[in-house]
Amino acid sequence: MRVRIGFVLWLCLLTCSGCGKSKSTDELLADLKSSQAKDRIIAVRLLQQRKRDAAKVVPALIEVLKDKESDIRLSAAIGLGYFGEQAKDAIPALQAAQHDRDARVREAAGIALSRIDPHKFPTVSATQSVRK
Repeated sequence: MRVRIGFVLWLCLLTCSGCGKSKSTDELLADLKSSQAKDRIIAVRLLQQRKRDAAKVVPALIEVLKDKESDIRLSAAIGLGYFGEQAKDAIPALQAAQHDRDARVREAAGIALSRIDPHKFPTVSATQSVRK
């Protein structure tokens, strides 16, 4: 029992060793260029929360829409949608992403467009998109 508690405490300590350390926006932007997909996906998902740095983040997310990994492209499209009107420069890239080979990326790009400019790109409800 004692060994098990010690192991759990050690595991918690190991897990939390990175607690309290958050990367700056510039560090996350640098991670987008990592050769490791794990680093890129973590960075793209954290950058979505950096709305005050939209001037830096939006162009980077636009570039990430070209990533070879579909999960990263998906996260970039979702992230651009979170920036709303601040991501107007992403409209052409998101329109191109609507032709992505991954259906999830195509859908996320459409949703992002509707969040960036709802008048020009109204959302289509699931019932409207089904053809009879």
